[in-house]
Amino acid sequence: MEQFKIFIVEDDPWYADILEYHLSLNPEFEVEKFATGKDCLSNLHKRPSLITVDFSLPDMTGKELLSKINIHSPGTAVIIISGQEDITTAVELLKEGAFDYIVKNEETRNRLWNSIRLFRENLQLRTENEQLRIEVGKKYNFSNIIGTSKGIHKTFSLMEKAAASQITVSVTGETGTGKELVAKAIHYHSERKANPFIAVNVGAIPKDLIESELFGYEKGAFTSAATRKSGVFEDAHKGTIFLDEIAEMDLNMQTKFLRVLQEREVKRLGGNQEIKIDVRVITATHKNLAEEVKKGNFRADLFYRLMGLPVHLVPLRERENDIILIARHFADAFSKEFKQEKADFTEDAIKKLLKYSYPGNVRELKAVIELAMILSDDKTINAKHINFTPVETNGELSSEQLTLEEQILKIVKSNLLKYNCNPTIVAKKLGISRATVYRYIKEMEL
Repeated sequence: MEQFKIFIVEDDPWYADILEYHLSLNPEFEVEKFATGKDCLSNLHKRPSLITVDFSLPDMTGKELLSKINIHSPGTAVIIISGQEDITTAVELLKEGAFDYIVKNEETRNRLWNSIRLFRENLQLRTENEQLRIEVGKKYNFSNIIGTSKGIHKTFSLMEKAAASQITVSVTGETGTGKELVAKAIHYHSERKANPFIAVNVGAIPKDLIESELFGYEKGAFTSAATRKSGVFEDAHKGTIFLDEIAEMDLNMQTKFLRVLQEREVKRLGGNQEIKIDVRVITATHKNLAEEVKKGNFRADLFYRLMGLPVHLVPLRERENDIILIARHFADAFSKEFKQEKADFTEDAIKKLLKYSYPGNVRELKAVIELAMILSDDKTINAKHINFTPVETNGELSSEQLTLEEQILKIVKSNLLKYNCNPTIVAKKLGISRATVYRYIKEMEL
């Protein structure tokens, strides 16, 4: 059973014995008594968790002892026990850092028990929060961003520089490259790691709601504003705010956002009070912001304010050596989640994974491996378990890197499916002979 060390600083021996008796009823408490503040201070190396202090000591006041304890043992809670019911003194001592102020009367014992219980609950909560923070920090460790390619090593270097500074960071890269993961890793390795990290997808918030979401609003600011609400900038005070898809912010909102960055203060919608904020800003977009500035869609002054330290994430198709590393990482993770044995990839599966261009990047690869793990019946993932569902955009035929002959086969197959496997119609639509269509049908074994 872990001992909870308590010091009693009381110059009245009878009252000190009474406190010691009551506290010693709990077998978890290790209690030690001192008659002077000096004796207490000379024993702080024993690392007490809590100290009860008589306000009137022979060598110093309770306030003086509290101040010295705060300096030499800042993690130790101090409960002042006084014979005087002085509200002004109590408030002053609480402001100085006392955990509680208790008056000596018939309720002292119960008040002291309740105060110690509350402190221990708070201590446990702080311990759990610290453990959670450590676990979150591990989750977003730089080493969890997998890769050995030249591009990802450059990203690691920039992330380390960003975490060691307070500079604004702009993360760019295609959809699915892991921009939010990078933002979280920077935050949880920075001096702000114990404070909030709040992510906001600017493109997902309706234009008429984004100001109230970012800056908050006062009661009555609009019809449904029944109460005051703080915005995410206030909520992220001392921490980091990650604004994803910043290019989707309209010009009017960009003007207000620029002012917040310049002044480091926000004004709630419908309010007049300027609220100071200390927030680190990390932005992300899959668009080219410089091009958006040229088009008139993004303010140039805001663009230069946000640039800070640019971190670009290269697309997965340019990280060929990393594809199999990441695929194996996901396979191991899913084997634990699904309570399966670890699975490895056959040569044909690896070739198929390397041949694809991943328009959805790491996010798409994760989905592909998850499905492969479900389809696989044993410890082996082969090519038939690897399934891609490319989204064809901007007239692109496919996201796969195919030869010309493979592209033709794909086109013929697509039209055969479209026209109920009628070779005559397909030949006419594609401007080729029926014999050519039949040849491709034979090759595809349709």
